[in-house]
Amino acid sequence: MSDLSYAAPARFSPLDLQARPALVQLGAVVLGTLALAIASQISVPMLPVPMTMQTLAVILIGALYGWRLGALTILAWLGEAALGLPVLANGSGGLVPFMGPTAGYLASFPFVAVLVGWLAERGWNGSRPALAFASMLLGHALCLLFGGLWLATLIGPEKAMLAGVVPFLLGTLVKSGLGAAILMALVRRTNKAEQA
Repeated sequence: MSDLSYAAPARFSPLDLQARPALVQLGAVVLGTLALAIASQISVPMLPVPMTMQTLAVILIGALYGWRLGALTILAWLGEAALGLPVLANGSGGLVPFMGPTAGYLASFPFVAVLVGWLAERGWNGSRPALAFASMLLGHALCLLFGGLWLATLIGPEKAMLAGVVPFLLGTLVKSGLGAAILMALVRRTNKAEQA
């Protein structure tokens, strides 16, 4: 059956945030923005856009928090950046990153969290590592699509593809695999703890 809406496990995430009180969810949002800020500082300098661990953090937040809380967390982090907090790559913040070469990638992040979170809630999660990997590839592809399209308006389509998409393809595979492995490990750890 190819229906993507087949029944998911009762708990798609080991964090089980949907069942937690609002104060715990708020704490998760704060911790998520902190994780995003730290992941943003792990960077490989490239032009015109650096390669960071932001996308790994974004897809994991979507997969672990679910689409609603994941998107809210990403929006809170982007809001911190817009207010000037140094939470983006290389400690940047303010409105400039939202108008320059990175704008398309940044704009994609809430949508990436929604996509990956929505799929995780439908069984594309750590309980099914191959589907988790596929969902993370789709999330990265969405990010590259947004980023490449915006970059094309600044430097043209061919240069945007060569500078803003192709260099990130290997990183997309690696980060998607790493994300799926992290989810699988968390699920196994949770299952062992529950059986003990």
